[in-house]
Amino acid sequence: MDRLASPILLMLAVTDAAGYSIIGPVLPSVHASTGASVTVLSLLAACFPLAMLGGLVLAGRLGHLGRTREALLLGLGLLVAGAVAFAFAQPIWLLFAARSVMGIGSGCVWIGLTLRTLEFWPGQEYVRMSRIYAGYSVGSLVGPLLAALGGVKTPFLAYAVILTLCIPLVLALPVPSHRQVLRRDRTVLRTPRFRFASFAILLAMMSFGTLDGVLPLHFALRLGQSQIGIAYTLTGVLVALSSALAGRTRPAVALACGGTAIVAGIALAGATGTVLAWAVALAMVGLGAGAAETGATGVLLDAVPAERIVSAMVVWSQVGILGYLIAPTLGGQVVTHLGFGWLGLVPLTAAVAVLVAATLSRNTPPRHPSPLPADHEEMVGPSPG
Repeated sequence: MDRLASPILLMLAVTDAAGYSIIGPVLPSVHASTGASVTVLSLLAACFPLAMLGGLVLAGRLGHLGRTREALLLGLGLLVAGAVAFAFAQPIWLLFAARSVMGIGSGCVWIGLTLRTLEFWPGQEYVRMSRIYAGYSVGSLVGPLLAALGGVKTPFLAYAVILTLCIPLVLALPVPSHRQVLRRDRTVLRTPRFRFASFAILLAMMSFGTLDGVLPLHFALRLGQSQIGIAYTLTGVLVALSSALAGRTRPAVALACGGTAIVAGIALAGATGTVLAWAVALAMVGLGAGAAETGATGVLLDAVPAERIVSAMVVWSQVGILGYLIAPTLGGQVVTHLGFGWLGLVPLTAAVAVLVAATLSRNTPPRHPSPLPADHEEMVGPSPG
């Protein structure tokens, strides 16, 4: 079972992540065909993660019912439909609609993939999720490769074909003989430990938002588009490596090391103007982002028992997406008013919040598997899915 399930889930992670990163290199072609402004194109890119918020909730409901396979199939179906629509769309409003459908599908895939991983490997959640993150990091490199096919239609149709090929893989996922039951428990959302986990993922995702939305403008002073692309590809490799390695250490250690590297790396990237310094900074951010993302997951798993994690996983994931969206907004304001040299203030603010939340959470007892009240949330047993 393990030998079959693990590569399938990793393949789904790689494929889902490609949907994130395919849009960037395609935007110039969208501009050429539609004449849309830079502002409109930026909103087109942003509508994908915004739409994911709805997909997270939808898949969370399915996961609570033990229907993680259905969540994955629904997500893949929406991604296929959105990708095909995007390939043939001409009006800009239809491009927004297609990309939003893809975002909902991606949110479903993420929650379905995460919950399926927790179902399969109780007691190994932290290590297994570190591998899933590594798969997502690899997938972020696949999107630009698809975009290199040229234009708008060909990359998105190629992506739709890959997504379609993943559907039989989901259908082939085995059902574990001792499947862990996952259920919702909204009471955990009010605990200091969950707040700690939420600030931790906020910091991790803000690093990605700063990389994608702010720093390229600074790097463009000395690097061309292809050079920035190569630099980011190498950074993605480091994120994948760091994500996998972080699963071998304690979550708090991974988060502390990752957060420190993120703050120092972004500060160095903004404060310097040489290619060598930028290379060092990107290496720090890449290694830090992977470690912090995995560490934040470990903090969540320590805060919330896996068998009652559905609500927490949905909200925690939404906080992460908001962090990705907040970073360019705050970073843009800092750069506009203070300059790139002060860009390190953005992750530093989040890191301080993580530190405060960690301190407050120390006074709370560790998680315990006490049963929920009978009338709180129903427990759903294993399903055929």
